[in-house]
Amino acid sequence: MTKKTAHIISHTHWDREWYMPYEYHHTLLIELMDTLLDTLDNDPGFKSFHLDGQTIMLEDYLQVRPEMKEKLTKYIQEGRIHIGPWYILQDEFLTSSEANVRNMQIGHRDAKQYGGNISKVGYFPDSFGNMGQAPQILKQSGIDVAVFGRGVKPTGFNNQVSEDAAYESPFSEMIWESPDGSRVIGILFANWYCNGMEVPVDEPQAVAYWDKQIPNAEKFASTRHLLFMNGCDHQPIQTDLSKAIEVAKKLFPDVDFVHSNFNDYVDELRKELPENLQTVHGELRSQRTDGWYTLVNTASSRVYLKQMNAENQTLLEKVAEPLAAIAHQAGKPYPHHLFVYAWKTLMQNHPHDSICGCSVDEVHREMVTRFEKSKHTTETIINETVDSLLKQIDTSIYSGKQAVPFTVFNSTGYNRDGVVEVTIELSRRYFREAHPMKLAAEMKKDPIVPGAVVDADGNVLDCEWEDAGVVFGYDLPKDKFRQPYMARAVKVRLQVQDIPAFGYKTLAWVTGASKEQGASLVTGEFTLENDRLKAVVAEDGSLTLTDKSTGHTHAGLNVYEDAGDIGNEYMFRMPAGSKPLTTAGLKAERKVVENTPYRAVIEVAHNWSIPVSADDKLEEERRDIVDFNLRKAQRSTELVTFRIITRYTLDRGAKRVDVHVTMDNKSKDHRVRALFPSGFESETHLAESIFEAARRNNIPAKEWENPSNDQHQHTFVSVSDGKLGLTVANKGLFEYEVSQDNKNTIAVTLLRSSGELGDWGYFPTPEAQCIGVHTAEYAIIPHAGDVVASGAYAEAHSFQVPWVVRQVEVQEGKFPVNHAFLAWNGEGVAFSSLKMAEETGDMVGRWFNFKHEEAALNVSLPEAAKGFYRSNIMEEVQENIASTNNREVSVALSSAEIFSLGIQK
Repeated sequence: MTKKTAHIISHTHWDREWYMPYEYHHTLLIELMDTLLDTLDNDPGFKSFHLDGQTIMLEDYLQVRPEMKEKLTKYIQEGRIHIGPWYILQDEFLTSSEANVRNMQIGHRDAKQYGGNISKVGYFPDSFGNMGQAPQILKQSGIDVAVFGRGVKPTGFNNQVSEDAAYESPFSEMIWESPDGSRVIGILFANWYCNGMEVPVDEPQAVAYWDKQIPNAEKFASTRHLLFMNGCDHQPIQTDLSKAIEVAKKLFPDVDFVHSNFNDYVDELRKELPENLQTVHGELRSQRTDGWYTLVNTASSRVYLKQMNAENQTLLEKVAEPLAAIAHQAGKPYPHHLFVYAWKTLMQNHPHDSICGCSVDEVHREMVTRFEKSKHTTETIINETVDSLLKQIDTSIYSGKQAVPFTVFNSTGYNRDGVVEVTIELSRRYFREAHPMKLAAEMKKDPIVPGAVVDADGNVLDCEWEDAGVVFGYDLPKDKFRQPYMARAVKVRLQVQDIPAFGYKTLAWVTGASKEQGASLVTGEFTLENDRLKAVVAEDGSLTLTDKSTGHTHAGLNVYEDAGDIGNEYMFRMPAGSKPLTTAGLKAERKVVENTPYRAVIEVAHNWSIPVSADDKLEEERRDIVDFNLRKAQRSTELVTFRIITRYTLDRGAKRVDVHVTMDNKSKDHRVRALFPSGFESETHLAESIFEAARRNNIPAKEWENPSNDQHQHTFVSVSDGKLGLTVANKGLFEYEVSQDNKNTIAVTLLRSSGELGDWGYFPTPEAQCIGVHTAEYAIIPHAGDVVASGAYAEAHSFQVPWVVRQVEVQEGKFPVNHAFLAWNGEGVAFSSLKMAEETGDMVGRWFNFKHEEAALNVSLPEAAKGFYRSNIMEEVQENIASTNNREVSVALSSAEIFSLGIQK
């Protein structure tokens, strides 16, 4: 009989921070790495160690032990320590598409410091579900195997296997296929990533150990190669493993025990994989389970973290990188080093126990600081980049017109309209001229002469302005000390139209110009209306929205729901027998707070009485570690006021209604959602995920027992019957549910309050109750067809991105007053990234095909390039793409393809 091979892979799963603050874990990491290096020094039988797929462990270790880099590098180059391919082990669904790409890029970049010996395994040991496009991302990274712990088989508390359930795959090995058809070998930790931990040296104990572990592995293995993971969460090195393996060999001569690694294990596995392996498609989200342990509700734990992350990602991907790539074409060096620093700092918040908000309070306090550090770095890049571009714009058309020009940049990747605001300095006086108090007093006397905004063709635009008084500012010259000043200023707000993608328009405030105001968008007491939409705010604050292009009306939009939550940071659970409260029928205060020809806003205020918390039994059950789905706690009978201020905004020409919500939360143990009844009959819906609009079932699988069917989203979720659709876009609100009612109601979570971490013990997290003032932003977009066919996804994407507006001098320059640096079109194609590749120095643009059929992408430049080529997510040169004039290129994108275009300048 052919021997079975037991591949024992030593590792530790390193949650960088979790049930202890970061530095507690950090100190343990130093000890672990010291022990590992000592073991490798002294035990030639300890063949290798898998460093958890993330290079940040090297960075964290060498921060404290820099003197160990030479030894560390030696063992990496010798193949005894296996590193990468990621920078961190991210949560895939709560980080953006480009963040997942940067994670792979930076992991590979850092591995090169140690000789480039990268573990080419897509490692997802503990991700809370796996993204559907992972196989395509991996294949574009030169990786054709993925290892994961969740998403395919039923698991319970501490990932216990459910013995009587039907599996999507009968084996721990399978084929995993992306929507585009990319396929990788998928390897499931069927007995988790600790099934080979603490291997006994004592013979009687070893017999009992292997008598249990070998059959458990055989149960799911499709070949004679059995995988045993020698480690677990923060598991110390098993320093006597060599002896334990020798004992196992002696006791079980019919099994070949090998201290292995993933490279060797996968090589042997490939030779024997059966041809009839099951293929699993797309997202792995544990849908064939009872629904209690999917951990999806981490999407709403500490929503403020998700919002900060979304803001940071957007600034990096959709503002700083494309503007810096454009400025590079104009001669400004691309700051790769600053981008790497900003991304790394941001990604240090992306591990699953961090961005998921399921750690102790100290962890998440530190995350806020990291978010701010990354954001400040990114804003510095933006400011420096914009300054360099402004100096090269020819604004001489405004000379001699008492004009103060300003430039509106659009980095969204889509042509854009919208309302912008800019503070214009009409005059400056520097501190070197006089004491600032004197300057301020004198400048306050300068009258503001009324004016208006004019475009380059002389058209006067609708705007509103106000005297901004005297403001303080300063320059930071590159060749001298800071230069503080006082400025006489005016604040101007206006609507801009047709700002080109990857381009700008330059307008000017002209003293003495004027324009008669246009018609108001307020057409009834509480009615907002433009050429496309009519929005009526009801007495209870809900919205009735009519799409004039289709004639369809949605009623009862944006009712708020409040439900008790006796779960934890991982899981939402409403108390048994309780029902959610809603604001339907609750009279609200309404008033028009803004009314101009280009924007109108109605404000709604609710003073809503809700339970102050769960009852006292919940704390008792937490301390007794009663499993969340067995708890008997109810909501308190004591009530407290939950005040919600809602602002509905409609811009002239807009295809959406923007909603801004401010919540003063004084209640614990609850969840607040906004409800949007679509009224459409459909068995499925679309939600944006990583590089795709994932189609998901409205009704879960038959195994599902959880009353909730919450899911992850990125920028939008959408329901359509094929003819009409309703899309809700959001900023950093990652949890939604399409309710199992007769209205296919979209429910978007705005706030969730919980008082404990959950999982394997009792870890109080009072700050996860999110007491205090919180905000939420989203947009309601009605349309014909579905979100892809209608192009509504572009509206959802643009909603995320802030405008960049800056004052500019009257000057001559190389760029025209209005300009686009790159143009593109493609039906069903979404823009993802525009940046400079560090290795080649070329510009790389990335798009992806939302459609599940071929799509055409056309890209054009204002000036000829040296050439175009197909790239991949690693920004490597793949194959040249022909262009007749070196300015335009057309590419056929396959179904759901992630496409990267290299542009040689």
